[in-house]
Amino acid sequence: MTDEEKKRIKAKEYDASQITVLEGLDPVRKRPGMYIGGTGTDGLHHLVWEILDNSIDEAMAGFCNKITITLHNDGSVSVADNGRGIPVDKVKSTGKSALETVLTVLHAGGKFGDGGYKVSGGLHGVGASVVNALSVWVKAEVRKDDKKYFIEFNRGIAKSEIKAIGEATDTGTTITFLPDPEIFTTTTSFSFQNIVNRCRQQAYLTKGVMIVVLDEREAQKKVEKVETEKSETEEDETEVRTGRAGGDEDEEIIETETGPQQYSFYFEGGISSYVMHLNKNRESINWPPMYVEKEQNGVMVELAVAYTNDYREHIYTFANNINTPEGGTHLTGFKTALTRALNDYSKKNNLTKDPLTGEDVREGITAVLSVKLTDPQFEGQTKAKLGNTEVRTIVDNVTAESLNIYLDEHPTEAKRIIEKCSLSARARLAARAARDTIIRKGALEGMTLPGKLADCSSRDPKRSEIYIVEGNSAGGSAKQGRDRSFQAILPLRGKILNVERARLDRMLSSEEIKAMIIAMGVGIGEEINYAKLRYDRIVIMTDADVDGAHIRTLLLTFFFRHFPELISHGHVYIAQPPLFSVAKGKEKHWCYTEAERDAIVAQMMGPKKAVSGLKVVEKDEEIEGTEKNNTDDEENIDEVTHERTGSKPVIQRFKGLGEMSAEQLWETTMNPEKRILLQVTIDSAEKADETFTMLMGDQVPPRKKFIQTRAKTVQNLDT
Repeated sequence: MTDEEKKRIKAKEYDASQITVLEGLDPVRKRPGMYIGGTGTDGLHHLVWEILDNSIDEAMAGFCNKITITLHNDGSVSVADNGRGIPVDKVKSTGKSALETVLTVLHAGGKFGDGGYKVSGGLHGVGASVVNALSVWVKAEVRKDDKKYFIEFNRGIAKSEIKAIGEATDTGTTITFLPDPEIFTTTTSFSFQNIVNRCRQQAYLTKGVMIVVLDEREAQKKVEKVETEKSETEEDETEVRTGRAGGDEDEEIIETETGPQQYSFYFEGGISSYVMHLNKNRESINWPPMYVEKEQNGVMVELAVAYTNDYREHIYTFANNINTPEGGTHLTGFKTALTRALNDYSKKNNLTKDPLTGEDVREGITAVLSVKLTDPQFEGQTKAKLGNTEVRTIVDNVTAESLNIYLDEHPTEAKRIIEKCSLSARARLAARAARDTIIRKGALEGMTLPGKLADCSSRDPKRSEIYIVEGNSAGGSAKQGRDRSFQAILPLRGKILNVERARLDRMLSSEEIKAMIIAMGVGIGEEINYAKLRYDRIVIMTDADVDGAHIRTLLLTFFFRHFPELISHGHVYIAQPPLFSVAKGKEKHWCYTEAERDAIVAQMMGPKKAVSGLKVVEKDEEIEGTEKNNTDDEENIDEVTHERTGSKPVIQRFKGLGEMSAEQLWETTMNPEKRILLQVTIDSAEKADETFTMLMGDQVPPRKKFIQTRAKTVQNLDT
């Protein structure tokens, strides 16, 4: 039979009977990534955001002033509000109650046409129904018309019709759900900190609403640990309450008790307070922030702007309280107006000779832009980018007008801002000259790779990996022990420059940083091209001591500030070399923690033997000279291996990578079949930015406070 005949037969067999129609919520369970972006940690928390956004919509509409999120011991989470309560009467088109309809029918809700909301974060009407589809069970309680109504679902299917279960003295909705482990196979455990960060953000964006977060899972923690957290959190948040915005002092109540851990957020200052919070570890140029709230053509624009002495821009945009990390038309309008307004003011007052670029005017800026509109057009269900074309012009007009007024009314702050932008322009030109010199010299003179790099033979980036190693000694062991077919080694000499405090031109003067940039191959600054990445895995390998931790932090700062997509796309890893080797005769184990070491020792010695009294042998000591370990027990010498076979094991502590032989480094840290690599991720870019600024920036008091509040929890800082 010819291929053409086989093709005709298969074509006849392909008929309507092979077409599958997914009904109800089946499409969501079949393709969850289309609705929540994935089934990992981000997708799991997206379920909470969907329900929280519904309550925030009630708050934006003026019907709700308190929202409570509770993490329960059984792994479920509930979101309760004191809004109007989801309607419970029947919907004609479905024959079901409105509550059951919004929880079981895709694209159903009060956010379409002339529905119950003028402004909302919901666009597709699939939020609550998606949560229902991806949960083991959902329980919904509505308090409305002096009654309590209840309905329960199992994997999207109602167990019974809605029913009244008692009287109610208030109004509101409570949705409780348990994520389905069949969908979220990686984890179904919620991050309390992620939820706290999101709720803090929403409280800033929605003036006058209190958001409470409770974690019942934390109730079993010791009192002293809770007291430490309370002290630390209260000190960390004190500066948020120091300024006034919008005429009222902002309030953030944070409580931690021996019962459920509780955070409460309430801000009258709105996004102006948000900017103050973001800049609490930075030195501000204009304080308090410039703030404007204005409606134009049915679109409400709220903007807060402050400049700092930082070298990076921090702009956060929102549409109907939904974070838009990829920006959109509102961000474009803001950037355009910002550049134009500052250039116009500078020209009018003869402050600069040459025009400022967008890059110049955004250096050191912290801005929060929030727009609210009736019909938001997002790209994708995850709503990462706003697409409404009319919003660009509206934001442009509001930004330009408010900036012009602010600059004229605050000439001192205006002059300082222009001086900051001018300094940025000069640094940009110097950095470009330095970058072009480095990159072009490397490309033209055949020096595209640094001499200290021991490259791998593979030219397939997906298969290749590079180890950034602390010190030439460790680099030598790594070069000898590696698999040179796919593993490259780049040794670094000493501690690299702290890029948190350095501009690009100064950073490029560092030979160690220059070597890393050239080795990775993606470029730097405005010419970065991640498609040219030469290694799929970038592994940071440092000593397990204080200096090693410092070098690791400096490297992470370098990647976070200048190559954030390498982290967000999962290319950056941290190697885990062992701390100890435990040997007894021919038996040998590698231990990565003290607890693991003690467990291995106890196993070797048997249940009746005491673990105390063991000698820890440093690398420079002769292991053969450990007779003291065996003074109380008989020992034998193996006639073949000449190794001791006494009853007490020998523990060897590795102080640095350079003390490990090439064979040991390969066996423990570089062999893909045995090694442990920690992938670097960013759960919250805002929190990560705040942490790096606090730890690596030039403001000492926040860093001192951070160290003092955590000093009691540090153990074995340099074992």
